[in-house]
Amino acid sequence: MKLDDEVQMYGKMALAVDLIERCEAFAFLIPEVRTNLVYAQPNAQAKDDVLGIDGRITVVNGRPHAAGKPKFGASSHMARLMVEIGKTDSTLRAGVNFANNQALASWLEKYCEAKGWVFSVIDRSKEPREIKDAEGASMPWKVQEAIDAAGGRVPKIFYETGAVGKEPVSVLVGPDPIGVAKDICEIARRYRETP
Repeated sequence: MKLDDEVQMYGKMALAVDLIERCEAFAFLIPEVRTNLVYAQPNAQAKDDVLGIDGRITVVNGRPHAAGKPKFGASSHMARLMVEIGKTDSTLRAGVNFANNQALASWLEKYCEAKGWVFSVIDRSKEPREIKDAEGASMPWKVQEAIDAAGGRVPKIFYETGAVGKEPVSVLVGPDPIGVAKDICEIARRYRETP
């Protein structure tokens, strides 16, 4: 990767992290497994091609706080997710994971409908045993399930139902981390205002 491209990626990630850290409402959407914001280089093939937040984003004094700096290879789960999504839509290079529960899922579905965004659900109970048992096999299956549930398109937001030992989480994707950060902060603020 050229130095200019690397500088641009780190710069966008820094601005995106700043937006999230200033969004107090987002603290309420951080799951127990914590949040990661990721940004894949073009045609990413592996987790080391994806910038993530070292140590993830957590909550400090009631506010979102990045535990570390953006670093290539810092994320495993979200990085692999973006590599898989890139195989279907190479324009989607950034993503963020956040909490999920029934109330939020229902609210997100309506929000996406109002925005004209594609939304879908991954039912982890349908995951074949041989995929569950094979190391690293779940991610391609999950991404394909999300796409299939959205009629063949990559959803802007999707969530997975919980599985044994797995916290249910939601994911929002977009072309770059600044747009993703703006979208997730808007969602967090709107959701907090919901009566």
